[in-house]
Amino acid sequence: MVVILIVAIIVMITMPLLQNQIAAREIDSVARRFITHAHFARQQALHLGEQVLLAPATDSGWDDGWIVQSGCIAKGAKSSCQPQYWFSQGAIDPIYFKGGGRQFVDPHSQKRGILFTAAGAAKTGQGGFVANRLILGHDRAPSLERQLILGSGGRWRICDPARDAKRCH
Repeated sequence: MVVILIVAIIVMITMPLLQNQIAAREIDSVARRFITHAHFARQQALHLGEQVLLAPATDSGWDDGWIVQSGCIAKGAKSSCQPQYWFSQGAIDPIYFKGGGRQFVDPHSQKRGILFTAAGAAKTGQGGFVANRLILGHDRAPSLERQLILGSGGRWRICDPARDAKRCH
C-alpha cells in the first residue's frame, strides 16, 4: 500500500508538468507547420513566377486554419480564372492565434494573408513590404506562447518569450 501511495503522489506532482510539456509540443508543432506552409508558398511563387497567397481559410481568422493558393490573386484578374489550391490546414484546436490573428492585414484592402510575389517577397496588395508576427497560444496552458516572426529578409523564426525575451522584440 505504501508503494502505491508513493507512486500516486509522484503521479499527482508530475501531471501538471507533463500537461505543460504536451501543450508545448502541440504549439511548437502548429508553429512549425505554419512556417513550413509559408516557405512552401514562397517557393511556389518563385518557381511559378506568379503571386501565391497564404491566407486564413475563413473570414473569421487564422484559428480556422489557412490555405495556400495561386492564380487569380492580382488586381483585375479575369472572372474566368480558376485559383489553384495546393493544400489547406484545418482548425488547430486547442491552439489559437492571440488577438484573433489580426496581424498580416493589408492596410489598403483590410484582407488578411501573406502575399508572396514572383520574386518571393512578402508584400501587401498595394506593394508595401510585410514584416510582422503571429502569436500562438494554447487553451490548456494560458501562459504558453510562441511568436512566429517574419523578418524583412523573408526569414521566419519561432520565438518563445519565456526563454528568448531579447530575441522576441
